[in-house]
Amino acid sequence: MGQDSRVAWTIWVVGVFAYAVAIMHRTSLGSLGIASAEHFHTSVSAISTFVMVQLAVYALAQAPVGVLIDRYGSRAMLLVGSVVMAGAQTAMAFTDTFALALAARVFVGIGDACMFGSVLRLVPVWFSPGRVPILSQLTGLLGQFGQVWSVALLLPLFELHGWAATFLTAAGLSVAALVATVFLVHDVPVGQARAKPQGEHIRDLPRGVIEAWRHPATRLGFWIHLTSGFSVNVFAMIWGIPWLVQSQGRTQAEAAFLFSLTVFGSMGVAPVMGWLTARHPLRRSNLALTVIIASAASWTLALIWPGPAPWWLLVVLTLALAAAGPGTGIGFDFPRTLLPPHRLGAANGLVIAGSFTGATVCLLAIGALLAWLAPDGHYTPAQLDLAMALQFPFFATGIAGLFITRTKLRRKMRAHGVVVPTWPEVVRRLRHREPQRPPGNASHAAPEEQFQRDL
Repeated sequence: MGQDSRVAWTIWVVGVFAYAVAIMHRTSLGSLGIASAEHFHTSVSAISTFVMVQLAVYALAQAPVGVLIDRYGSRAMLLVGSVVMAGAQTAMAFTDTFALALAARVFVGIGDACMFGSVLRLVPVWFSPGRVPILSQLTGLLGQFGQVWSVALLLPLFELHGWAATFLTAAGLSVAALVATVFLVHDVPVGQARAKPQGEHIRDLPRGVIEAWRHPATRLGFWIHLTSGFSVNVFAMIWGIPWLVQSQGRTQAEAAFLFSLTVFGSMGVAPVMGWLTARHPLRRSNLALTVIIASAASWTLALIWPGPAPWWLLVVLTLALAAAGPGTGIGFDFPRTLLPPHRLGAANGLVIAGSFTGATVCLLAIGALLAWLAPDGHYTPAQLDLAMALQFPFFATGIAGLFITRTKLRRKMRAHGVVVPTWPEVVRRLRHREPQRPPGNASHAAPEEQFQRDL
């Protein structure tokens, strides 16, 4: 029972299933946004309060949960997350009170925060280094099937059997994940010791967060995750389908297709993204910038188009968002290769917080603007387009943060003998077919082997 074994694959599959169920819970109000507004006798904008609170809790919980993963292991936190979400969705099934539903979504956010970082923490332990970048991407990709389930399972279930049956079914899937984790998931192979902080107690939790954040690799991962992922979350969590239906004039079926395309499009992108990340580790940030710029450019075209955007442009937009999802995975590769293993959970938690912090603030801004423009909740297409344009300051801020922290990280790398060649140097080397010569004993192909321990 070791790396790349059948047991390793079983553990990974169970972890991905548990994470996919969490995403189904997370996006359930996105697919049921209009139905939720009717159930609670309020507007979609008011329902977005649920999502904002849930995302805020999720983002704030990431760093402490990451430290708890380092200390208690992935298995324990997967169990905690599944129990909490099962209870929260059961509560949602039996309430029609806004305040109680809001409390339930808080616990959904807490449980959700335990899942992805736990699965990511298992991958480097159970698989050989060459598989880790691709499997990390596939973890994020396959987990997104939970978003498809929220449309393909929960929405039809609601139409056939109503509110209570829908959320009880969702809770039951978390119970299934809980049982599978109990019997099949292990933190480390037999005979190995789990890496954890030495000499620290639970009261030292802030110390783990601070030390992980101090490293520029963690901060660079945070900015990549924020800038690549916040727009996907804004689209998936609440405003994607309302914008497509009310602003772009699409039917519910067309909107559901485009909504699902963000997941299915990722299926083709994520493995390629993982392969490129492993193949060109010194160009990971450029790969992230490519998908970020594609998202921003697609939104620009869709929002400035006179009248509803044509079908082809909406497909391009959703495919760009599909690529941005795997783009967030690049952010995890920096702390994975450059931080010591006992800080990886905390670092991953801080990176995960990126897109959800951005999405929470962006959703708050969108909701506030729409509440001011249309207090009755009946938005015009122009008002919705203006609200969605509030994403652009977040793109600009994230790109600036990415460049600033990348400069600091490369300066640190240079001090340890790893120099990222400029693009003119790359072009000159390719033109003259010169071999790539790392400075000194450093390795361009796998920089982490040279300086991970020192950094």
